[in-house]
Amino acid sequence: MFANGLVLNTLGIGLFCSAIFALAVYGLPFFVALSVGMLAFRHGTGVFGALLIGIASGALMLAAGQIGVAVSRSLALRVAIATAFAVPAAIAGYHVVFALSQIGVPSLAWRHVVACSGAACLSSTASARLTVFAKTRPSESVGVLENTARPVLPAATHE
Repeated sequence: MFANGLVLNTLGIGLFCSAIFALAVYGLPFFVALSVGMLAFRHGTGVFGALLIGIASGALMLAAGQIGVAVSRSLALRVAIATAFAVPAAIAGYHVVFALSQIGVPSLAWRHVVACSGAACLSSTASARLTVFAKTRPSESVGVLENTARPVLPAATHE
């Protein structure tokens, strides 16, 4: 019975951490959807209208971020968009890892260290998931030489 509890607790924490990493990129769209939905509700659209407006604004924010990173030619703009998505993920990651670290880390200083490393991991995951649609252009690949086709038998081509 004790072994089953340990296995199930470990599995549950692992699934929870997996869900946190999968949902890291949605921190900023969720914040935008919540803010716009609350603003719409405050201005009298009703619960259903505010819910629809909030969902639409969050989806639009996520789509705008992914399209902006995928289409942009400027590296500075890509970094700015990825940072805008990574900062809320880092804040959420810090608080989640800090709360989970209270289970097994007795020292407050070490809990903060573990939470900071978790925030760094989640923010890098969010920016990596956001840039999945961006393709590297030939002008951006520094130090990579183009593959020029060379004949297999160089002496045979001169004849």
